[in-house]
Amino acid sequence: MSLNTTETMLLKAISTPNSDAARISRGLDFIVVGILFFAITAAFHIHIMLTVGDWDFWVDWKDRMNWVTLTPMLLVVIPAALSYPFMEKFGLPISGTLCALCLMVGEWASRYFSFHLWTYFPMSLVWPSIVIPGLMLMDMVYLLSRNLFVTAIFGGSAVAFAFAPANWPILAPYHVPVIHMDQVVSVADLIGYSFTRTATPEYLRMIERGTLRTFGGESTLVSTFFSGFVCMILFFVWWKIGAWLTNLGSVPNVLKKYVGMDDVDGEK
Repeated sequence: MSLNTTETMLLKAISTPNSDAARISRGLDFIVVGILFFAITAAFHIHIMLTVGDWDFWVDWKDRMNWVTLTPMLLVVIPAALSYPFMEKFGLPISGTLCALCLMVGEWASRYFSFHLWTYFPMSLVWPSIVIPGLMLMDMVYLLSRNLFVTAIFGGSAVAFAFAPANWPILAPYHVPVIHMDQVVSVADLIGYSFTRTATPEYLRMIERGTLRTFGGESTLVSTFFSGFVCMILFFVWWKIGAWLTNLGSVPNVLKKYVGMDDVDGEK
């Protein structure tokens, strides 16, 4: 029996709804999807934890300069790299939305179990940023345009442009001024003062210190537009990296001769 005939019989068996082969195939699909989901969750979560870090951990560190500028830049990296295989190989422009959902699962699990239950920080101090709207817009642009340059310009920048507005409804109450020890501070600062965090000198970061304060107090707008411009470049670069990694090829299967596939002509 030729190999092509065997493959045809296997495809017919899998296409039968109630066959054992169909059930096994569906089970393997669920296993692959589950592994892929947890792999993206772990990779994206660790990536954000190690790069954005404190600017996303604490509500009083979510400033108008560093947090707004750096977070979208680092959010676009992994979704851009996955855009090529998902779209070009499977026709699924879902890399941004999938990565955003995976990141939210990882972030909320980390903040609740590690920061809240383990170290007793209140959730009002450690809630994660909202990243789904911008990455969904990136997918939408890719779906409608099917063009790398259009997606890099409009989809990549959308990640930055949607970041601050998406987080403002939940962040705004923490900007309310209060009096603390005869000093005017924000609610976020007061929460940060009440729950002291340990830090070493190399772990400290700067908050809202830079030349952006000279732009008439519009730090958020300047930071957002700068981040949007960089996101365009990062999307293009990492899309190309994803395409290169996807098309590297496969490793030759040296074990195929043990299952009757050693003949070059495809005959047993």
